[in-house]
Amino acid sequence: MTAYERIVGLDVGSKTVGVAMSDLLGWIAQGLETIRIDEEAGDFGFDRLLELLDQHQVKKVVIGLPKNMNNTIGPRAQASQRYGQKLLDIRPDLLIAYQDERLTTSQAERMLVSEGNVSRSKRKKVIDKLAAVIILQNYLDANSK
Repeated sequence: MTAYERIVGLDVGSKTVGVAMSDLLGWIAQGLETIRIDEEAGDFGFDRLLELLDQHQVKKVVIGLPKNMNNTIGPRAQASQRYGQKLLDIRPDLLIAYQDERLTTSQAERMLVSEGNVSRSKRKKVIDKLAAVIILQNYLDANSK
């Protein structure tokens, strides 16, 4: 990554995709939005995601890879990899990276409950976006110069 390029982080689920974006220097991740999708129906929210990537001139996307606790790739991790491949098929100019995201959703849940005292209904609305922030921040921290 060169300086002054934003990176997007994604927490891909079967019903939503949490979206986070880095600052221009690639130091800090912040939540952007949650895109509603329907994996079963083949609606992956790419129209909205591509709007965001174009609007912010993003060249790199980090997708959370929910590995099993024994470090193997299970069905959800395979679904995340398929999502990344579909995105690359649409936008071959993108760089796609995967970040181990074991326990990020439970970490996000803990943050919202203990530190934010956020109600259950509000947590459901922001949990995927916060998980995307954690995924992207972990990636930025691991790959900073």
